[in-house]
Amino acid sequence: MLSNHFKIAWRNLVKNKVYSAINIFGLAVGLTTCLLITLYVFDERSYDKHHNHANQLYRVNTKTKEQNWAATAAPTALGLKTDFPEVEQVTRLLKVPNMDKMLLRYTYKNQQKNFFETNGYYVDSTFFELFTYPFKYGNPQTAINRPNTLVVSETLSNKLFGEGNPIGKVIHVGLPFGDFNYTVSGVFSDTHKSHIDAHFFLSMQNGDMGNWVNQQKNWATNNIFYTYIKLKDGVNVQAFEAKLPAFLTRHGAADLKALGVSKELALQPVPDIYLTSDMDNEISANGSLTYLYVFGSIAAFLLLIACINFMNLSTARSEKRAKEVGIRKAMGAIRASLVSQFLGESVLMSIVALFLALGFIQLLLPVFNSFTQKNLSLFQNPVFAVWVAAITILTGLLSGLYPAFYLSSFRPITVLKGKLINSFSATALRKGLVVFQFTVSIVLILGAIVIWRQLSFVQNQHLGFNKSQKIVIPLQSNQAATNYTAFKDEILKNPNVVSAASGSSYPGIKNDNDLLFYAEGKSVHEAVDINFATVENDYVETLGFKLLYGRVFSKNITADSTSIILNEVAIKQLGYDPKTAVGKNIYFEWQNVRHPMQIVGVVRNFNYESLHQAIKPFGLTTTIGNNHQYFIASVQTKEYDKLLADIEKDWKKVNPDTPFSYSFLDQDFQRNYEKEQRTSSIVLYFTLIAIMIACLGLFGLVAFSTEQRMKEIGVRKVLGASVPSIVALLSKEFVRLVLVANLIAVPIGWYGMNQWLHGFAYKVAIEWWLFVLAGLLTLSTALLTVSFQSLKAALMNPVRSLRSE
Repeated sequence: MLSNHFKIAWRNLVKNKVYSAINIFGLAVGLTTCLLITLYVFDERSYDKHHNHANQLYRVNTKTKEQNWAATAAPTALGLKTDFPEVEQVTRLLKVPNMDKMLLRYTYKNQQKNFFETNGYYVDSTFFELFTYPFKYGNPQTAINRPNTLVVSETLSNKLFGEGNPIGKVIHVGLPFGDFNYTVSGVFSDTHKSHIDAHFFLSMQNGDMGNWVNQQKNWATNNIFYTYIKLKDGVNVQAFEAKLPAFLTRHGAADLKALGVSKELALQPVPDIYLTSDMDNEISANGSLTYLYVFGSIAAFLLLIACINFMNLSTARSEKRAKEVGIRKAMGAIRASLVSQFLGESVLMSIVALFLALGFIQLLLPVFNSFTQKNLSLFQNPVFAVWVAAITILTGLLSGLYPAFYLSSFRPITVLKGKLINSFSATALRKGLVVFQFTVSIVLILGAIVIWRQLSFVQNQHLGFNKSQKIVIPLQSNQAATNYTAFKDEILKNPNVVSAASGSSYPGIKNDNDLLFYAEGKSVHEAVDINFATVENDYVETLGFKLLYGRVFSKNITADSTSIILNEVAIKQLGYDPKTAVGKNIYFEWQNVRHPMQIVGVVRNFNYESLHQAIKPFGLTTTIGNNHQYFIASVQTKEYDKLLADIEKDWKKVNPDTPFSYSFLDQDFQRNYEKEQRTSSIVLYFTLIAIMIACLGLFGLVAFSTEQRMKEIGVRKVLGASVPSIVALLSKEFVRLVLVANLIAVPIGWYGMNQWLHGFAYKVAIEWWLFVLAGLLTLSTALLTVSFQSLKAALMNPVRSLRSE
């Protein structure tokens, strides 16, 4: 029987080539979208799942009244290990603030490889006791036990040493405060995904950062150590977390009181960090569980509307299949047999569509990987094959379920007499399905428009400084930092360089420097958390900050060593009036000593961070920390290639052993919106697919309606009806369907986009004309689809439809 069903299904598929092609193409497009998103979801959900004891690993976070912080103070880890028997092991990871690159240099037989490498972290010797990294060379249990050792990824090892075992080889690590030798003690495979996107790990016991790390005993300051714990098997996490407030009070009360702050500690499961954590000072950019739900839902909807197309096109051909059903029933076929036959046809089409979809996926994967910044491949996960089979079968069954029961319900006497009754419920269902298709399409159009407008807004919004024509050069080596003045003198000789300055950071990148400042007449308990950058004298002019009151820094004024320039938000939160704040003092406390700083200038509010965040209190100073970490040049030229070549020549003249690296400030700032740009690309793709599939569905419904009313059209034409009137007759009910879809889509789209815009402190308004535009786009597309089929029916010779009467 199965072979018979297959033969009939195949004959029907081949016999009706046009309808079969439309059905298969629609299903293939839906499957392509769904499977691509399934690949993406699989990859996003794979982070930190490979660790042997993943369900026992937790990160310790810091919570204050102002923010949630992903790191803790240095002594937290040892304190937890000492105080709680529930803690099996602890480890720390240190990402040095404002040092996103390290210079790696390897010399062999008078040949030298040197380049800047990102994603290098200092870790405790216990790091690989908690986290599972498959090692190609070396022993993870002892890899970081000795001082000045490092473990590199397989990719970085090949880049430095080529193929072969690099254990024991020495790498020179160049830092702004010196060059240090590290011995390679391990190579790990970088195939697994983790929220710690490391290219190499350095032992925290070393000759560069080690002494400073060992001196960090304060429980209130330097919250830059990412602390991880492994709880013993069977520990009640909630009960353990309830003990943390008393633990922090026991050890850190004095330090916290002296600084005038209060904070709490909280646990976060390591496998949940990548998709659910959105804290300040994350190690790297995380994914979003919300986006996964959104993308997954849209993919499911697209596959569903592709299935709806199959239903509509199948029922549109119901009259042609009705006599077949009548004869088979008259010959004794039972309904179950007919249902299985029609379901078999739809599953067969789904399988054929799958092979087409796999071809589409292979073609689209490079593009999809490009805008999702992934490296996905088909069947990289064996479980994915099971999902492919399940989705394909489910698609076939879902597509064929309604047509199978609808077609198998025909009464043989009725259909053999040529009286096919089109029930109200069947008609209403088909129309409802088309309304659903266009509702999804309109919501996606609204989403695409709003996301595009928001991205355009953040790209063109004035940020309070001038981000265009600014070249940024990292000073991430000792040679570059030492020779900074000589390099600046050389570059300023270039007529295309207007001004230049250095700073500990610059707008658009993460800035982790902050202190608690309080105004005159107040105490540390009324302090304001102010982020700051340590800068050179010309920093304000180079970046184009607007000075409202007071003056900028000057190298001729020695008192500027204790001066600070603040933005308006900082001034107001401190309790001062911006107009009269210049000359007043603010204070911070360090190691129980009060340090005064004088306000010498007030600048207009500026967005040092992305527009996701509201403007925060910010200050500029010349002495707290290292101001020679980034060099910023303001330039004026249209020949950037020549200018960059000249700058590189000046760089190599002064810094022959340090690679030349640069970026543009506006592009660096724009990287803050990479997640939104990826979302925009994916939603635009979804929107185009949804419109295309919805139009196929509408085509099916128009074909069905035209088929049912062919004799009516013939009679009207004989009685003198014009072609436009017939087109209008056939089109008006479908226009009503699209209008209904608009009414349903408006509140859904408005709510969804409002929720998405909550992620921005500064955002566009969702205006009424956006809904009109989305409606008109959908309506015009639908009219084109309807008009094609309606015009074809209206132009048909009425003799053909009436000759049997």
